[in-house]
Amino acid sequence: MTLGRLRLSVADARDLAEGALRGIGYHNDEARIIADHVIDAAMCGYEYSGLAKILNVFESKHFRLPRRSMKVLRETEVSLAFDGGNNVGMLALFHAAQATIKKTAAHGIALVSVTDAWMSGRGAYYVEMIAKHGLVAIHTAASSPLVAPPGGIRPVLGTNPIAIAVPSSRGPIVLDMGTSAYMMTEVMLRERLGELLPEGVALGPGGEPTRDPTAARRGALLPFGGYKGFGLALMMQALGLLAGSGSDAESEYGFLFVAFRPDLIGSADTFEQRVTELIERIKATPRRPGVDDIRIPCERAFHSRERALHEGLEIDRVVFDALVALRARQG
Repeated sequence: MTLGRLRLSVADARDLAEGALRGIGYHNDEARIIADHVIDAAMCGYEYSGLAKILNVFESKHFRLPRRSMKVLRETEVSLAFDGGNNVGMLALFHAAQATIKKTAAHGIALVSVTDAWMSGRGAYYVEMIAKHGLVAIHTAASSPLVAPPGGIRPVLGTNPIAIAVPSSRGPIVLDMGTSAYMMTEVMLRERLGELLPEGVALGPGGEPTRDPTAARRGALLPFGGYKGFGLALMMQALGLLAGSGSDAESEYGFLFVAFRPDLIGSADTFEQRVTELIERIKATPRRPGVDDIRIPCERAFHSRERALHEGLEIDRVVFDALVALRARQG
């Protein structure tokens, strides 16, 4: 660790997170839900979605607007459409994921949407939660314009991640990927810490390539993989419209969960075992010189989570001090 960083136990990090969230007005249960999300992100090695995320919440323009209780806009046996009440997405989508589990368990399949929520965090958090109940889960997110199309210099699409989880006999297998070359949350952390961005992920306000995170926030991010990432982002934005997002920058957030029981098609136990066998075949692939292991999606994050239970979490002192200041507001 450098002098500008410190290590916290997971318990101390959780206490700090919950205290900071209570300091900015969240009730105990709300603080616990949001803190669990950011602590899990930090444990999985995603520092920009970890404790620093609480600072992003507090600084968001959406946070300064009134929020309401979530309500159901429409419901059928297999679907639910939620108005998120301008709640932070880490709170609103937690409840939507719980509803998805309940509906899928009862009816075999569920389609659950959320609109009017913001900053949803890691999609992996929700689909892993759902897959732990033996369900297949897909989660899509559409957000405000941050990403320029190939050849463009103005943002028109969100970073629009997609997350998928399937159960296996060794636990959930999880894919969580953004459709942008870089996530805006990480841009914000780089800006906070005074660090540069990698090459080739962002444009400045005039359309020029930039590594300056402040310029990138006034300009645009780029899609990953050119037209392939752009195409995925476009589809995520379209599904956001289905979830109830609007056509202007203030209301383009739309979140969707699709989940089903594997036993609708065949034996759930057989499916889980075959997923495990698929992973084992992939990992047994002969490797090129210098390659120690073939890593599947989620494997690094899960190993990081296990390690963090014993070693704790690293946090930048700038973020730590800011969270301590928020926690002090409780009085």
